[in-house]
Amino acid sequence: MIRSRRRSQQGIALVVGLIMLVLITVMLLAALNIGTANFRAVSNMQFREEAISAANRAIEQVISSNFTAVPTAEEIVLDVDNDGDNDYTVDIAQPVCVSVAEASFADPSSLALPPTMTVASTWNTVWDIQATVMTGDGLNVSGASVVVRAGVRALLSEAQKNIVCPT
Repeated sequence: MIRSRRRSQQGIALVVGLIMLVLITVMLLAALNIGTANFRAVSNMQFREEAISAANRAIEQVISSNFTAVPTAEEIVLDVDNDGDNDYTVDIAQPVCVSVAEASFADPSSLALPPTMTVASTWNTVWDIQATVMTGDGLNVSGASVVVRAGVRALLSEAQKNIVCPT
């Protein structure tokens, strides 16, 4: 009677062992898929943060120029990591004059100056600058688009205001 029990149990150990191997394989594949998904999410977040930084850098470059003289759209190519390769292409839309208000009147010390040299002849203008970012080769590898908008105030003379802010 003992021999018949052994023969029936020898095959069961093999089946249980194979089931355990299949379960371990499925768990490893699930862990690999989760790791890959996390890697993609982190890569997309890194692209987004770098793209926002590139857009802000391009907006600062536009603001530091005399953009109010002739507001035009432009394309700025940036090398973020300074390795000699262009990392991002930033499309700056044409700056738009949003509002105009006369600047405060001149200080009492400026009343004796001609109007062209006082603050009273200037206008506070508010500009909207929009930057759209793509990767350096023109392909957006992550499939995401980053758009950054900035508002800028600029003091303009009445003649400049009349040219670029016809409101």
